[in-house]
Amino acid sequence: MTAQDHDAQPDPALSPYLSLRRAVRPAIVAYRLLAADQERAGKLAAECEDLLLLTRELLKAAGQVHLLTGPAAPGVTHVPGGDRQAQLLDAYADAGLLWAKVAGSCLALAGTLLDGGDWDEVRRLADFLQDAGEAESAAYLRSELGSAVWKAYDSELSGIGNAMPPADIKRSINALRAILREVPEDFPGRNAEVNRLLPPLAASIYAVLKDLGTEIPCDSRIEHIATGGVAKYPGIVITSLDELSAEFEAIYR
Repeated sequence: MTAQDHDAQPDPALSPYLSLRRAVRPAIVAYRLLAADQERAGKLAAECEDLLLLTRELLKAAGQVHLLTGPAAPGVTHVPGGDRQAQLLDAYADAGLLWAKVAGSCLALAGTLLDGGDWDEVRRLADFLQDAGEAESAAYLRSELGSAVWKAYDSELSGIGNAMPPADIKRSINALRAILREVPEDFPGRNAEVNRLLPPLAASIYAVLKDLGTEIPCDSRIEHIATGGVAKYPGIVITSLDELSAEFEAIYR
């Protein structure tokens, strides 16, 4: 067996739950947060410590499964078949319940991180849950993340209109870029909502360029976007925003 084949094999100590490397990923997040935020008070530190403790207990229970399913080690007292089966069932049950607690602790920690605006860490926890087979929990976290990002930029987005001055146009562009960068791509209505805000943004950019006497290239799509020409094409919203940004930033950097 090659080294690559060996790495591809499931870790028997944790099967059927998840591999050892996956099991410790939330603990890695917790350690990183504790190291980076030693002076952060209370709730975050407590939830990190809880997650570390639960991960340790999960690994101990999974290790017990491994010992019971593997060949007896030299010097280890033989366990009768019936007792061994009972111990194995208890060990699997303990590992399963502890995994549920680890996943639940990840969700609790993510909630605290969302409150603090630590979006990258929430995204990492969602990715871990997805990789570990907890698709529903991962989808929930991504949905909460999307809602938090929208809320953070609500004031900039609600102020987008068709007669904005340059400073407001720049803030609007930055806010829309942040939405497309930070909100998960599968968040319901993300592209459609950003696409809805492009016509008034384009109208403002068009008016500012005209007021400056700037010659608008014949291949420019500003006027097309301003009149709702991309309304039915939310799939190209990133391209449309990039085009508007480029034409505006050519004048206002």
